[in-house]
Amino acid sequence: MRTVAFHTLGCKVNQYDSQAMLEKFEQAGYEVRDFSDTADVYVVNTCTVTGTGDKKSLQAVRRVLRQNPSAQVVIAGCLAQRDGEKLLSTGARLVIGNARRGEVVSLLEEAMETNQQIAAVSDVLRVPYEPLVISRHEGHTRAVLKIQEGCDRYCTYCIIPYVRGGIRSRRPQDIREEAIRLSQAGFSELVLTGIHLTSYGRDLENESLLDAIRACDVEGVKRIRLGSLEPVIVTEEFVNALKQEKKVCPQFHLALQSGSDTVLRRMRRRYTTEEFRAACALLRSAFPHCAITTDVICGFPGETEEEYQETVAFSKEIGFARMHIFPYSARQGTPAAQMSGQVPKAMREERARMLIREGAILAQKYMESFMGQEVQVLFEEEEEGICHGYTSEYISCQVKGAKPGEMRAVTVTGVNGDVLLGE
Repeated sequence: MRTVAFHTLGCKVNQYDSQAMLEKFEQAGYEVRDFSDTADVYVVNTCTVTGTGDKKSLQAVRRVLRQNPSAQVVIAGCLAQRDGEKLLSTGARLVIGNARRGEVVSLLEEAMETNQQIAAVSDVLRVPYEPLVISRHEGHTRAVLKIQEGCDRYCTYCIIPYVRGGIRSRRPQDIREEAIRLSQAGFSELVLTGIHLTSYGRDLENESLLDAIRACDVEGVKRIRLGSLEPVIVTEEFVNALKQEKKVCPQFHLALQSGSDTVLRRMRRRYTTEEFRAACALLRSAFPHCAITTDVICGFPGETEEEYQETVAFSKEIGFARMHIFPYSARQGTPAAQMSGQVPKAMREERARMLIREGAILAQKYMESFMGQEVQVLFEEEEEGICHGYTSEYISCQVKGAKPGEMRAVTVTGVNGDVLLGE
């Protein structure tokens, strides 16, 4: 039997795309192996959001070719979309971008039969939603469900619109059918993901993100968790409607990127800190103890010490439950890469390190606020009598006496690092 192994870098959308391609290989008779094992085919689903993503993607390709020189290697995803035929120089048999992933098996087998290398990279700016589907996921109780593709915001630092293309939304009926399949496979939490969830439905007639959420409310699904949003979607009408959806988790990822209005304008973000503050207040009025998480870029071109300190102060004011912090990484082809005032790498990294420390303090404070409180935990796995799961706010929790697959009320009795302890 032919064998295939996958290695996925980057975001939850990539995780979904990898699972969809993996199932295509299984349907063609391939057996799935771990990426560290010997396999006939290796698929590296790449990321190009940052220079680190590029580096890790290429390292994975080179490592597998060095260790398994006779293997067939497929390079997929955003780096493949960006660099196309250039990546054939790595020795990969197939380079496939973000438009033809459903054809991955047939394209690979064509390349092998003709003893050629193929770069199957098509224009993604004006293509329909690619109907990828999955029936399961690697998680124990939680599965990613992709509902949207592409972005047309063109923030000045971001390469993603160029490699993922324009807005394409999945129809609610298709979303519902996949939610039913995943529920029947035993998944009780669905994570709705996309490249720009806030834009969901703009290309459809009379559909919105709320319709996609409602499509996932099927028997067996206990939780619906949202991926990254922008504050512009958080209106009073949206929040009131969201509150009626009882399965929606009170964890909201609002991508801040900077707490300085002048930096936000240079980034071409379409909100102000005041609008972000108002969005957080609306969410907390409806979901009083919700987790608000975020992304922040440190050292954007032209960022002064004063602007950086505005970000630090704003982060403390909002009181994020968790922060994902990155030093700015220039992406060739984006306007920001050509801006004057590029911040030295060492300063970018130092600012990121300092903000990570502040973010850890905020996260600890948020976790400690649950002491003595009752939380709902969906348990995933058990080891030596200790059952581990996640609260609705996506905080890790451990207790004795629970079983995987159960959702139980837990009283928090302690905090151990980034884990809540309870009974």
